Amino acid sequence: MLSVLNGPHSFGQVAPMEPIPCVHCFDLFYPSPKHKNQTHCMKPACRRARKTAWKRVKMKTDPDFKDNQRICNKKWAANQPGYWKDYRLAHPEKAERNRMLQALRNRKRRCATAVIAKVDTSKPCKYNLVGRYWLVPLIAKVDALKVNIVEIPGSYP
Repeated sequence: MLSVLNGPHSFGQVAPMEPIPCVHCFDLFYPSPKHKNQTHCMKPACRRARKTAWKRVKMKTDPDFKDNQRICNKKWAANQPGYWKDYRLAHPEKAERNRMLQALRNRKRRCATAVIAKVDTSKPCKYNLVGRYWLVPLIAKVDALKVNIVEIPGSYP
């Protein structure tokens, strides 16, 4: 593909453009001379990916855009009653996947402030645990440990 050179002494001369890889599909394509810093080719999937990336950045950086999108989505949902119910019935595997992912998000939100112990901890126990045991760590970063638990008489000084 050829492009027109722009400069004080170019006089409409034509220069060859080098193909560049698309950041979505990695296929080589010739960028349009009309679009500076073009990174995506013109395939529909790549154009959709470019738009999605732009929207993701816009949602993070522009609070007015984010509010407008939220309002538009609510209006659309109000005008389409029963859409999501029908969708979940038509796509049970996607509905199940969403339930599992939501459960993970809920668990992560609940446990966000939980502190994980890095050493062994003990809690009082009402049962008689006299004997030999292996303490196998599940979370703490220590080796398994063989312990002997013995009962200490109440009259011990």
